[in-house]
Amino acid sequence: MRRPHHASAPAKSGPRANDMIDVREVRLIDETGENVGVVATRDAIDRAFGVGLDLVEVSPGANPPVCKIMDLGKYKYELQKKKNEAKKKQKTIEVKELKFRPNIDEHDYQVKMKNMNKFIDEGDKVKVTLRFRGREMAHQELGLEVLNRVRDEMAEKAKVEQKPSMEGRQMVMVLAPVATK
Repeated sequence: MRRPHHASAPAKSGPRANDMIDVREVRLIDETGENVGVVATRDAIDRAFGVGLDLVEVSPGANPPVCKIMDLGKYKYELQKKKNEAKKKQKTIEVKELKFRPNIDEHDYQVKMKNMNKFIDEGDKVKVTLRFRGREMAHQELGLEVLNRVRDEMAEKAKVEQKPSMEGRQMVMVLAPVATK
């Protein structure tokens, strides 16, 4: 399918290089890292091709733009590697859910608290859901007591991000890890 005549060409990712550089003059850094100074773009491209490399725009925002003579493929590879490295160090925060009941047994409660401590230590948020069944809806204060107990026991490690609220037949509270210094 043809592109309409008023639409611009698809955006190319990565830095501009060689004939894509559309300014009259550039500040040139040669292949050894020496600052050559401001030269005509055509002369800079010819110089880069003369040594078998590419002219790559490294700082397009400068006036005039800064261009360096280097291997474009190698430069793109290095940029991709840096991007992947940054992504690897990033931690995605997940929201884990723990379900409680208003009349939860002590041992079950302790098991769930152990799991909650583990999730908070890993840096995840925890959504505490307390489900009411049948006649339990008449005693919502029992559920609130359970959520308050959870909040009080987790006070040192986690802060309440969403206060307990009713959503249909369940009460929900969200805890987030406290930022450590």
